[in-house]
Amino acid sequence: MQIDRSTSLAITKNLSILPMTAPLWGLAIFILWTIAVVVLLLAVRIRHLAAGGSPKEFGVINDESLMWWLFRVQANLVENLPLYLGVVFLLTVREISEGIVDLLVSVYIMFRLLHSIVHIVDTDPRFRVFSLVIQFICLISLMVLSIF
Repeated sequence: MQIDRSTSLAITKNLSILPMTAPLWGLAIFILWTIAVVVLLLAVRIRHLAAGGSPKEFGVINDESLMWWLFRVQANLVENLPLYLGVVFLLTVREISEGIVDLLVSVYIMFRLLHSIVHIVDTDPRFRVFSLVIQFICLISLMVLSIF
């Protein structure tokens, strides 16, 4: 199937006027937070190398190391981003926003950030689990709302 130029221009024009909805703002915040964590991880790694450390130590499991915790947070963010991205895609394509969707997105992003912070400061793991449960409830609810 081939799309002619006028159809392509119409699609592009319609895409350029899509409003920034709460799910899209949530995605932007999620991406910016992930970038911030990666920048922080890079800074810690550079400091580690400047102090005479080895790159081989980057992946060494050490629950006492900020570098290890940041690595885990970064990996966790990258693992969860596609799940949220998929829900945002469905919500955007179906033009579903406002009301309960905006509330669920806000709660999801808030607990996503909290989950990362709890990971970084290495507090009680129950807080991470609680945060994760809240996130998945929000994500599943958003998925259901995007389908039905």
